[in-house]
Amino acid sequence: MQSNEPRQILYEYPFNERVRTLLRLEDLFEKLAYFCAQTHHFCHHTALLTLFEILEVTSRADLKGDLLQELERHKQSLLALRNNPQVSESALAAVLADIDQAQQALNATPGKAGQHLRDNEWLTSIRSRAGIPGGTCEFDLPSYHAWLMRDAAARTQDLQAWVRPLSQFNQGLAIVLRLLRETAHRSRQTAVQGSFQQTLQGRTYALLQVRVPADSGAIPEISANKYMLWIRFTAADRDPKPRAVDRDVAFDLSLCAF
Repeated sequence: MQSNEPRQILYEYPFNERVRTLLRLEDLFEKLAYFCAQTHHFCHHTALLTLFEILEVTSRADLKGDLLQELERHKQSLLALRNNPQVSESALAAVLADIDQAQQALNATPGKAGQHLRDNEWLTSIRSRAGIPGGTCEFDLPSYHAWLMRDAAARTQDLQAWVRPLSQFNQGLAIVLRLLRETAHRSRQTAVQGSFQQTLQGRTYALLQVRVPADSGAIPEISANKYMLWIRFTAADRDPKPRAVDRDVAFDLSLCAF
């Protein structure tokens, strides 16, 4: 049965740099999985560029340490729920098992995320050229052009070998973000004349979610701190420059906290 609910667009806003990094990596890993699954050499080129973006993001933070810390935080919070009659013991055990598995996989991974790629001289040479517009043309990197012209199955095998050591990081961040999103307190709100604000009373949140009907044409511009949340809706229409919305906009608001 098809739902009569209108399609909504989800916008997420991180309250701190750690969640910001996890959201960026989640987006990049999703794109990487998509392009790796394709067969055209253009898609595999894009997959490699996405892999380099993941390296760039992970080089700025101790992703392994951050994930282990967040997983342990969630684990301790969930352990406190044992013997709670309002909590399913089987569901709790399953989540704790996922966390334990992710922790073990991360602890068994030597070095920083993507270190095996940084140690690959051939990939490093491609990465250095990839930052130059058109810098990976065949006359600049003939060996890379030759790789792109290989059979799709052979390229896929190489990509899988390069991506596989990163899977435990992807698994860990997926668990952390899933548990964070499950804490969401959802409410229906209205931005009067396209503007909305709400006091947060100093409570520390990690993630904000705004869901807007896809046919509303309204785009939220969000700013927030631990005291106040502001949302201003704009519309692009056919003009690429956004303009302020001067009508009431109904939307769903969710606040997530660790």
